[in-house]
Amino acid sequence: MAGFLKIGPVAAVLLLGACSSAPPQLYCWDQYEKTLYQYYQPEKSSFAEQVSNLEKVVAQAAAKGKKVPPGLHAHLGLLYSKLGQTGKALQQFEAEKQSFPEATAFMDFLLKKQSRSGL
Repeated sequence: MAGFLKIGPVAAVLLLGACSSAPPQLYCWDQYEKTLYQYYQPEKSSFAEQVSNLEKVVAQAAAKGKKVPPGLHAHLGLLYSKLGQTGKALQQFEAEKQSFPEATAFMDFLLKKQSRSGL
């Protein structure tokens, strides 16, 4: 029992210290996950509504000085393509490439496909 009393307070201090040091979020997710889910339920949310939601996420991220999550610009480009707004779709695919260089090969594929015939 005496050993427990010596370790107990130290463990409690370490535990409390660990709880208070949550790392800051790298990305501004806001409505992105919900909007991504809505893409697969078009009867509940139109593409135009989804575009509006994602544009708000981009604006909020900029206001907070944070990045948008990986894939957001690509998804927004896909939605613009579905709405027939090719120019905006291409801009979003380029933005995804700039923000996440590891997506370059896939974004180049989508840029070519969009430029030829649309998605």
